[in-house]
Amino acid sequence: MQEKNAKESPIIQENLLAELESADYDRAQAYAKDLLAGLKIVRTFPQGVTVFGSARLKETNKYYRQARKLGELLAENGHTVITGGGPGIMEAANRGAFEYGGRSIGLNITLSDEQHPNPYLTDMLKFEYFFARKVMLAMSAKVYVFFPGGFGTMDEFSEILILMQEGKMPVMPMFLIGKSFWRPLDKFYASKMIPLKTIRSEDRRIYKITDNIEEVVAAANKIGHPKVKTNYYDGFAAAQHKSSII
Repeated sequence: MQEKNAKESPIIQENLLAELESADYDRAQAYAKDLLAGLKIVRTFPQGVTVFGSARLKETNKYYRQARKLGELLAENGHTVITGGGPGIMEAANRGAFEYGGRSIGLNITLSDEQHPNPYLTDMLKFEYFFARKVMLAMSAKVYVFFPGGFGTMDEFSEILILMQEGKMPVMPMFLIGKSFWRPLDKFYASKMIPLKTIRSEDRRIYKITDNIEEVVAAANKIGHPKVKTNYYDGFAAAQHKSSII
């Protein structure tokens, strides 16, 4: 019996390896499908302003009202508004742009507990994978705006921040809306990370904390309106002689 098992073991391992390789190939194909679908949509509108923030904040919340006004002002100035397409802050920014008559993009995510797209979208794309969606939310923007949020918002903020910090993408305007919410985090960076030299003092200048949404509009206006199918990140990696995921 032991001799038989010893003979079968390499065959079983070989079959298992083949199955794993097949699963990895299928997974890679699914990743590529998500990314390619996203790129196809992103290239159909000029880079705009991506707005991040909590999906849990209601219409009566001051940040919801502020995000809605920001969406309106951006649309008034001809800028596309891009969000994750869900409720809360995402809905508010899309709503402001949609109600003004501007372009309002939602890059939604398929979840086990379905996240339904908000009703204020002129264009919508659903992603299966968070990472593909985050790449598109980053690549589609010339300005980034972060309203108060939870772990998802913090994840998105940290990822874009480190891409800029490490020169993997150009340093573009990044605004954190809500001084009372974001200043404690900034203070943590200043009081804990800088003394330990885990970040540089100049890294804190990548983002700006403000309560004034007009600053976002002014930054977008200063950059202007890139043509459709052009992107500020095209050729950036080659120009910097660095690899880039964007």
